Amino acid sequence: MLEMKVPSPGESITEVEIARWLVKTGDYVTKDQAVAEVDSDKATLELPAEASGIITLQAEEGEAVKVGQVVCLIDTEAKAPAAPSLAVPSSSQPVKQEAPAPPAVPTTPACPPSGERRQSESPTAPASPTSGDRGLSPAARKILAEREIPASTVVGTGKGGRITKNDALKASKPSMGTPTGGVRRETRAKMSMLRRKVAERLVSAKNETAMLTTFNEVDMTAIYQLRAEYKDAFKERHNVSLGFMSFFTLAVVRALKLFPDVNSMIDGQDKVTYDFCDISIAVSGPKGLMVPVIRNAENLSFRGVEAEVKRLATRARDGQITVDEMTGGTFTITNGGVFGSMLSTPIINPPQSGILGMHNIVDRPIVRNGQIVIAPVMYVALSYDHRIIDGRESVGFLVAVKEALENPIELLMNGNPKQALEL
Repeated sequence: MLEMKVPSPGESITEVEIARWLVKTGDYVTKDQAVAEVDSDKATLELPAEASGIITLQAEEGEAVKVGQVVCLIDTEAKAPAAPSLAVPSSSQPVKQEAPAPPAVPTTPACPPSGERRQSESPTAPASPTSGDRGLSPAARKILAEREIPASTVVGTGKGGRITKNDALKASKPSMGTPTGGVRRETRAKMSMLRRKVAERLVSAKNETAMLTTFNEVDMTAIYQLRAEYKDAFKERHNVSLGFMSFFTLAVVRALKLFPDVNSMIDGQDKVTYDFCDISIAVSGPKGLMVPVIRNAENLSFRGVEAEVKRLATRARDGQITVDEMTGGTFTITNGGVFGSMLSTPIINPPQSGILGMHNIVDRPIVRNGQIVIAPVMYVALSYDHRIIDGRESVGFLVAVKEALENPIELLMNGNPKQALEL
């Protein structure tokens, strides 16, 4: 009998949660078959079978288990079940015929003996009361029926345990005011370990940092023109789309070099400043917010950034992202614009000191060369830790991002778009 233990999903992780079993006790599993999904505080990972055999589960879904704890047993001596026979039955073996379903509208029943009528055939005969319906006042029965609340779940306070109208009203949990008679259901589900950890980190960031947000607006006309001219050739050449993330990532890299304090973080009494740019990108996954990291973004081209964004986003949404791919990061970019957000104050991703929020692009009137024109405009927001980043650096950083996005050919492409896009 093989004991399968919880492997360590990453450094500093001592506990995981069984998110979902993909098999049940008694199933035959094959080696490397995924048998469970486990949640750590950073990612959801699959647990593969270590051998082939009959599996016996030793932990429940939703249960927190320690790294190294036995979560299932595999009987490696069990034989694989025989494949079901697909042979056509011989003529000597009768084929079972399914009885046809009864008609939706019943035919006229035969008349019963005189003086007798079966209750099931009488449209007006009252249904025999069940144990859950006994002791109900008419008003209480009506309220519970409207709200689809089983009478067996309601405690009666009337004489002999009779359920009164007031008992039924209390059971339906009306909001303040007079109940409207609508259906009022609620569900309760335990949050995943990942979601709980994200919640803890967000509250920690709000409580333990001197967070402040500064805003600006970006005229996206130049980027629109570049994408319209080169996106088809870029896609054909590199098999990846020319999106906005490459422009924003490279603009952030340039701004971080100009304002290195934004690429710093606090470690105890020390200030740690990085000479590399590991850019975290916030991705909405099936288990909640995930933040994979683009390593050494300062060394990547437009093609390199777009390819890495696509790879990481796909792995995050498919639940394949690893802890290592989400560890670290010196600065974060989050794009609420894909969901239609006009403006927000993003929360810092600790222990980082800054996060850039992108938003939707809307045609707005702006002044260009003394004339009012309509242009595609995006509002951008920089949230930063004021303990380590002063107003000069934060505002200067965001202005540098704005300048690069509004003049990408000169500031991000060295005056040669085709060469920068590797076309």
